[in-house]
Amino acid sequence: MLISPFLLAVCSVGFLGDNLYKISDTVSAPYGTPPDERSVEQFMESSVIVINKQAGPSSHQVAAWLRDSFELKQTGHGGTLDPNVTGVLPISIGRASKVIKVMQESSKEYVCLMKHGKDPGKDRIAEMFTKFTGPLYQIPPLQAAVKRELRIRRVYEIEMLEHKSQSTLFRVECEGGTYIRNLCSDIGSALGSGAHMEQLIRTKSGPFTLEDSVSLIDAHDKYKKWQDSGDSSHISSILKPLESMLMDLPLIDVKDSAVDALCHGADLGFPGVVSVSKSMKRGHLVSIMTSRGEAIALARATVNADEIVQNPKSKGKVARLERVIMERGTYPREWKSK
Repeated sequence: MLISPFLLAVCSVGFLGDNLYKISDTVSAPYGTPPDERSVEQFMESSVIVINKQAGPSSHQVAAWLRDSFELKQTGHGGTLDPNVTGVLPISIGRASKVIKVMQESSKEYVCLMKHGKDPGKDRIAEMFTKFTGPLYQIPPLQAAVKRELRIRRVYEIEMLEHKSQSTLFRVECEGGTYIRNLCSDIGSALGSGAHMEQLIRTKSGPFTLEDSVSLIDAHDKYKKWQDSGDSSHISSILKPLESMLMDLPLIDVKDSAVDALCHGADLGFPGVVSVSKSMKRGHLVSIMTSRGEAIALARATVNADEIVQNPKSKGKVARLERVIMERGTYPREWKSK
């Protein structure tokens, strides 16, 4: 029986759970601070809080309010919600703002109440939901804070939750940057009955759900209790490590000896890889982390995962850096400048 070179390579390199290929062994040294060992003070310098935004303020206003309330230098938000839209809004703190773009581009889930000009019938609506699943052309609405250019966005799934008379409640999972207001209008036009978005709740942003979120008032109360009592348990429950924003990205774990070079902007070579997500493909945005789970950088994969498995000692590049996250000097320098 013939065995493919790829299977032979996998047998020699090994598996690491269901999602990772193990490329090489490594021994972690006590540098840096993994997420589960960070203090509240460290989280206040770099973390994310998932806010359950209420109707009224803009996403920018929510981020600014949290910045001022928590006496922070910098905050950012993970995807614009219109003032009247509620739901999941990740807010980055400090250095975590370096990767907030990942949240802005991540998949989203919404529950929407759509109002029809006249009742087109449940069956016709369900049929139209199927037709509007997949890639769609959209132009941002007039009130959007982006350039109004034709763009393609993908709708992954539309599920009807309830229909009564001229109202339809549905759940939609879609690519980041999809305008649900436009989706409702386009569906109404296709049905010939007209339709508009009556109410919208974002129920998921990337890996974060409503269950992960906290209201602005509760966040402020927890911060004040921590400040007044010194008991960090009040605030630690709502502070999430910046690494949690990267959970949906393919992962590359690297050797300690490669960390500081990456922090100085070096691209990642084959010899530095410890393990890699099986799903990683050339062109994917990937997270590069230490074997202790600390985010080092965001990078663009230049090879597929199976190419690393087949040629673990190649002298080529695995990924080109796009954004350094970890501060220089966190791990010792073990490289020589040219």
